Amino acid sequence: MPAFLTDKGFDPKVGAWSIAVIGLCNVFGAYLSGILSGRFPKRYLLVFIYLGRAVTITSFLLFPFSLVTVLVFSAVMGFLWLATVPATSGLVAVMFGTRYMAMLYGIVFLGHQIGSFLGVWLGGWLYDQRGSYDIVWWLGVAFGIMAAIVHWPIRERRAT
Repeated sequence: MPAFLTDKGFDPKVGAWSIAVIGLCNVFGAYLSGILSGRFPKRYLLVFIYLGRAVTITSFLLFPFSLVTVLVFSAVMGFLWLATVPATSGLVAVMFGTRYMAMLYGIVFLGHQIGSFLGVWLGGWLYDQRGSYDIVWWLGVAFGIMAAIVHWPIRERRAT
């Protein structure tokens, strides 16, 4: 985000503010997601989060870039970013029980870390190839939509 914003002509401080807003809003998004995960089907919450990310990224790219749009985008994405953790860990517990929760969620978390690494690496590689982060942003939209589609048919019951 900081490099993208610098490329768009923003002062590097705006990139730091953006990351700070994302981090702050992560706290509130994860907390609210934990509450909602206990009241609503977790799969629907995850679908909403992933579609929310796709809509937020699309809106960010289509609106003119300004300090306000950067900070609003950062707040909304921060709110949605770690909001998947309570619902995902809840699904693991419901489907597989809590006996092996640490190992199973560890595998889920490892998958996310590998995906994060590949996303950052691919973003840098594509930037080097194309001179723009645009493809990376649109891939984020596509992956958000794909994640929503994959989560829709999940059945919240014990796996057999």
